[in-house]
Amino acid sequence: MSAQTTTTDTPAPTADGTARAPEHAPRLSWTERAPEVYKAMVRLDAAARRGLDPTLYELVKIRASQINHCAFCLDMHTKDALAAGESVERIVQLGAWEESRHFYTEKELAALELTEAVTVLTDGFVPDDVYERAARHFEETELAQLIAAITVINAWNRFGVSTRMVPGHYRPGQHA
Repeated sequence: MSAQTTTTDTPAPTADGTARAPEHAPRLSWTERAPEVYKAMVRLDAAARRGLDPTLYELVKIRASQINHCAFCLDMHTKDALAAGESVERIVQLGAWEESRHFYTEKELAALELTEAVTVLTDGFVPDDVYERAARHFEETELAQLIAAITVINAWNRFGVSTRMVPGHYRPGQHA
């Protein structure tokens, strides 16, 4: 595969028949070029999710992917969350969760706040008050798993964004 970004020739039409913008091609199939890294990431992801509520896990993955602008991961985790029974409304509101707090539990809010702090790290650290709020809602082992899950989705996002993985083709549970 070429290192240059290309597009497909035939864009998919919209419901009213107008043409959509062409789909870009990925820069690199990193999963094929670094299969041992990919396999290790899959194992790390499976280890990170242990003991976490599956809905919370998907909300965290979606929120980190929104922040990191990872379209491939947004496609995947939104579809997985919907397939697991998450509501469209709660997924849509994730981008504005601070203004939509009433859609989420206090535990979910603490997880989302921690997700943002770990994902962004603009101040070079996770603020104590953010960590302490999360620690009030999660037992230590569960909190360690949550931090691992946030770290893992951030790694996945970096693979997806840097190689321009193409969203839209994922089927729920495809990589489970």
